[in-house]
Amino acid sequence: MMPGRFRAPSVALFALTTAFSLVSAAHAQGTRLWTESRFEDFERGTPNGVAITSDGHLVPGPETSAVLATPSTYVWAVAADRDGNAYLATGTPATVLRVTPDGKSTTLFTTHDMSVQTLRVGPDGSVYAATLPSGKVYKLDPHGENKTEESATLVFDPATTTEKPKYVWDLAFDAKGQLYIAAGAPAAVYRVAPGGKPSLFFKSDEEHVRALAFDPSGNLIAGTDGTGLIYRIDPSGKAYVLYDAPKKEITSLIVAPDGSIYAAGVGEKGRNALPPLPVTGQGQVTATITIVAPGSVQAFNGNTLIPDGSELYELPHGSGPPRKIWSGHDEIVYALASTPDGVLAATGNRGRIFRIRDDGTFADIAHLDASQATGFADSPNGIYVSTANSGKLFRLSHGEAPEGSYTSEVFDAGAFAQWGRAEVETGPQSSAFQLFARAGNIENPERAWSDWKQFTPNSGSIGVESSRFLQWKLIERPGSAVGEVSVNYLPVNLPPIVDEVVVAPGTRAVNNQQQPGQPQQVTVNFPSQQNNGITFVQPEAGKEPLPAIKERTAVTVRWSARDDNGDDLVFALFYRGEGERNWQLLKDRIRDRFYSFDSSLIPDGHYRIKVVASDAPSHSPGEALTGDRVSDDFVIDTTPPTVTGLEAHLVNGKIHASLTATDATSPVSHAEYSIDAGHWQYIEPVTKIGDSLTERFDFDAPIPQPKSGAPVPTDPQEHVIAIRVFDREDNAVTVKAVVH
Repeated sequence: MMPGRFRAPSVALFALTTAFSLVSAAHAQGTRLWTESRFEDFERGTPNGVAITSDGHLVPGPETSAVLATPSTYVWAVAADRDGNAYLATGTPATVLRVTPDGKSTTLFTTHDMSVQTLRVGPDGSVYAATLPSGKVYKLDPHGENKTEESATLVFDPATTTEKPKYVWDLAFDAKGQLYIAAGAPAAVYRVAPGGKPSLFFKSDEEHVRALAFDPSGNLIAGTDGTGLIYRIDPSGKAYVLYDAPKKEITSLIVAPDGSIYAAGVGEKGRNALPPLPVTGQGQVTATITIVAPGSVQAFNGNTLIPDGSELYELPHGSGPPRKIWSGHDEIVYALASTPDGVLAATGNRGRIFRIRDDGTFADIAHLDASQATGFADSPNGIYVSTANSGKLFRLSHGEAPEGSYTSEVFDAGAFAQWGRAEVETGPQSSAFQLFARAGNIENPERAWSDWKQFTPNSGSIGVESSRFLQWKLIERPGSAVGEVSVNYLPVNLPPIVDEVVVAPGTRAVNNQQQPGQPQQVTVNFPSQQNNGITFVQPEAGKEPLPAIKERTAVTVRWSARDDNGDDLVFALFYRGEGERNWQLLKDRIRDRFYSFDSSLIPDGHYRIKVVASDAPSHSPGEALTGDRVSDDFVIDTTPPTVTGLEAHLVNGKIHASLTATDATSPVSHAEYSIDAGHWQYIEPVTKIGDSLTERFDFDAPIPQPKSGAPVPTDPQEHVIAIRVFDREDNAVTVKAVVH
């Protein structure tokens, strides 16, 4: 900081500031650094085949490819057969689609229900689909076409059961080929043997059984909605609660090959944060239907974030206690999948796929072009991922992409800037990646930016032209890793801007609370803060009301100023009288954005104040820039009017008085008179309007009656009339006359 560098003791020296404003090559305070190093930083960019790790690194990730965009808004689940065909459960419209590995689709089933909620491929190759909200399960031929509810084989109808559940949430097959159906309202699990009828296998006092999976011992693992329980149910139907999760709903669970259980939970216990389900019908009519009480996250297909996000729990195989290994504050986990490299979590409402390891480290491995990733299905060609809002099918490769890319967010330097060297943290295989940069002067990179230009990290300038905006891109191949990326830049210095200046004669700014006996306290506001006479309740920063007190011989100047480079500012005040050409220094080296001074320092007259802002404290000598603004005209007037030609006579029992008042600066506004020290009475000039520097007063004043109990005057015929004359600035002169 250099507070002594900005000083203008004379008009001649101050003229140098004009030259400073022409130095367009001047730069803001020092070289700056744009750094991206944390997971949260990299999340603002766009990866494609690049994973973002929780410790802030960009590493090769799976290749993501779009397979199919369906006509449905939602794809709630996906399954796959051994040939790599995918089967989709959709909503709005509600169908089951068969999709070949090359993306060709066939409609297997159409229903009048709101959605097909889940599906599975059975051991016999048939497709089993559950609809919502009817809760029916149908068996479909994978090679058939467009079956309807009437022509498809009905496997499960809740209306035929004693419990009559309203919803079906999940399906699973055991080693014997028996189908297990997770139902809700009430919570139950039904079992259907091949070719047999449904039977109640398990019933819970929870609200819904939400997710099913089998462990290596043939036990059914079930997660619930209500209090978030995870059951282990043996083949006879006997249940044991493995875990009472902190969250109210288990949205998905899987069993890893080693027997460890992973479960995702959402929602606070005792509170249902889910809004009603919006449903759009064929006739473009929007309705609101509440389909679950209190409501499953799987049934909610909107884009509103669920408070507190999701958590992932591990129940280790053996004697280890359950533990939370991951939490996503803004993520809802819709589905889980087990891989040799960790658990995959399909989430909303940003369409992210996370890979989570047992040690709590994780990576964002894919950003999908949809709001929710809702399901996984492994296949020989990769892992299928279904999405909602909009209903699409994607595929993730089993291994790393042969080449991936990551594009950073657009960085705004805040001003035209010169770009320097890029400092990049790299792994041992620095040759396995390339870095590029592009620049522009409009925020949207697609609107006439420069082309991508490759640069070498940690060696010389990145080579793009000076501009306001910058973006970098990483091309990454297997084996590479990139951590912190920083780009040096030097913004071109911009002159400070003085936005407003207001001058308030008759006031003095104060920095403390008003004490008893002090003059009346007022506030000095900027004109922009007024809206039809109403002061804004929450003025913008730097424009809050300035406390001041009324003081006739004081003047307060207030200004607002800014510097787009963020430089520190210092101010100087100059004044110039009406008809003058030169500015005179009033005060320099001011750090505050207001200044009060005694009006006696300046002769009476009309003036303007110029506020000059300088960024000298943030720059080397000779590189500072300035900006200024001139106030409106204001008047300094501390001298009262003069009175001439005062005459006073008794006429018919009244005092007739006349006088002429003249003021050198302000119009004479009015006068008052008092007879024999009585009360003061207002009088107007002869013209009725006090708007001139010279005004004449001519009036008759009745002589008041003596007050009761007052002393008897020595000369009852003698009277004294006192007259006070005011100018517009409330300067007053008092004269008197004695009449007989």
